[in-house]
Amino acid sequence: MGGSSTSEDFSVLVLASDLGVDARPFLSPSDRQAESLPTSDENWHDCPSDLPSDEDFSDLEILQFFRLENGSDKSGNRIFRIVGKYFPAPVIAAERLKKFVFHKMNTEMLEGPFCIVYMHSTVQKEDNNPGLTILRWIYEELPSDCKDRLQAVYFIHPGLRSRLVIATLGRLFLTGGLYWKIKYVSRLEYLWEDIKKGEIEIPDFVQNHDDILEHRPLTDYGIEPDPFHLSELPSAAYSFGRYDQRCATREFMS
Repeated sequence: MGGSSTSEDFSVLVLASDLGVDARPFLSPSDRQAESLPTSDENWHDCPSDLPSDEDFSDLEILQFFRLENGSDKSGNRIFRIVGKYFPAPVIAAERLKKFVFHKMNTEMLEGPFCIVYMHSTVQKEDNNPGLTILRWIYEELPSDCKDRLQAVYFIHPGLRSRLVIATLGRLFLTGGLYWKIKYVSRLEYLWEDIKKGEIEIPDFVQNHDDILEHRPLTDYGIEPDPFHLSELPSAAYSFGRYDQRCATREFMS
């Protein structure tokens, strides 16, 4: 005892656990080598979130709400067509929608610039709108190169509500320059300035809705002037016919 030194003397180094110090430099050479060897029960791999899915999406393909067209716009961008009215929002989970979008991007549009033509015609909020938060989430999950390849979003027949939401919340929710890529197209005739006719298929109901808006331009802003058309119709019979038509098309207004 008495302060004498023997060959069995040893030293103890105590480290506070909350200092976050790497203790490996204090290990002996043999212990360092053992620490560096991989263990059999740990095998880590990087798993990207955008891997192609093996899930069957045939039921969603039939709906045709999101598909790649054969044509391109006048800038040479391939066209993804989205028809809002075809999307049954209440029955499709957000996660499955995301997987479907990734599946389409990974199997049909792996490279090259593209644009999106979104048809908002006759869309009902309760039936066809997945929500801005979900759409932003899906967009944020896309690979950065995919966001860069997206050149434009043609928003056909935007309603007053859609314009207000995007104008007020778009700059906050739509990142990656997406806000500045949106181009409002109030009439199909303006779409042909950027896309030649025949490059994209227009559903009949979209064309019919466009015809209605052409004769009633104020409906773009949620205004229906002279709802009974009393100032322009020569007969009562014709007046009732136009009134019935107005009622039938009320649901088309967004």
